[in-house]
Amino acid sequence: MEDDKQGVPPPEGEGSPEAGQPPVPSAEVVATPHVEVVAESSLIRRPPPPPPPPPPPVDPEDEEEEGMLRMSFMEHLEELRNRIIRALYGLGIAFILSLTFANKLWDIVSDPAVDALKHLGVNPPRLAQLSPMEAFSVIWMELPLLCSIFIASPWIVYQVWAFISPGLYKKEKRLALPFVLLTAGLFIIGGCFAYFLAFRYGLEFLLGIGMSNNVQPVVSITEYFDLFVNVTLGVALVFELPVVIFLLTLLRLLSPRFLLRHSRYAILIIVIIAAIITPTPDVFNLMLFAVPMCLLYFVGVFAGLALVMRREGRSLPWRKMLLIAALLLVTGMAIAFVMTYYHLHLIPKWPYLTR
Repeated sequence: MEDDKQGVPPPEGEGSPEAGQPPVPSAEVVATPHVEVVAESSLIRRPPPPPPPPPPPVDPEDEEEEGMLRMSFMEHLEELRNRIIRALYGLGIAFILSLTFANKLWDIVSDPAVDALKHLGVNPPRLAQLSPMEAFSVIWMELPLLCSIFIASPWIVYQVWAFISPGLYKKEKRLALPFVLLTAGLFIIGGCFAYFLAFRYGLEFLLGIGMSNNVQPVVSITEYFDLFVNVTLGVALVFELPVVIFLLTLLRLLSPRFLLRHSRYAILIIVIIAAIITPTPDVFNLMLFAVPMCLLYFVGVFAGLALVMRREGRSLPWRKMLLIAALLLVTGMAIAFVMTYYHLHLIPKWPYLTR
């Protein structure tokens, strides 16, 4: 029994020197699990980030700008030289063509002088040659050159457009045909207006102004042709006013609002220019020049307004404009019918109408 008791270890805390002392921890290291501290905010599911914005649409003008022709200063001068040479080639061909019809062209140009002298009772109604070379220089040199300018004007205007077109966008290059046709057309119409209306009435007034004082008109062909050139080219250039206004509006140098706001000053300047161009000092011939010039001014303003409204995405009130145009056309036709029915025609003095 004692052996059995000796083989049984005493209970913990009893019969041992370590009784009453805290247990000594073992030297063996116990691995503790790593606890990751997760923030509470990270447990919230966030929405996925928005997709990146699409790239901005490429402006067609930017694409066109990349394809624009880049030229140095010397290349510009070379291109200008080539265009001038081509324009001179066209002018030379028109000069040769006009030279073959020089006699008939002189009959047409001298017709206003012959009619004016007939109406004034001058017999014979002819122009005078004061020097041996006068007829040759006027009829065979200066007259064909003047006619060639009008004949070759579409070709010359096209060369001007071809010189500036490499620096234009594709949408602007589409204006080539309207630009050439309108510019050359207005130039030719201005010359015809000067020949058929302005020059004829003014010439008769100038030739007859001194006949009441026993002055016999003797007009040399050089003096007559110089006056004809000044009036014809002056009016033809004035008829380019709508094109100039449209180009300035296209380049954003002028606006229709500015032109309308200062239209009274424009009319004053037009009247002054008409007084300079008009070969006579009477009011009738002054109005023959001033009224068409004022109309051309407002035509140019209207063209600029159409351009600005197209840029802004707006449209013109075409119905009202067509109605106004129809009323003006009917009024003009009524006046023409009355003048034809009562055999009335214009005269360069008051009351400006007679049978």
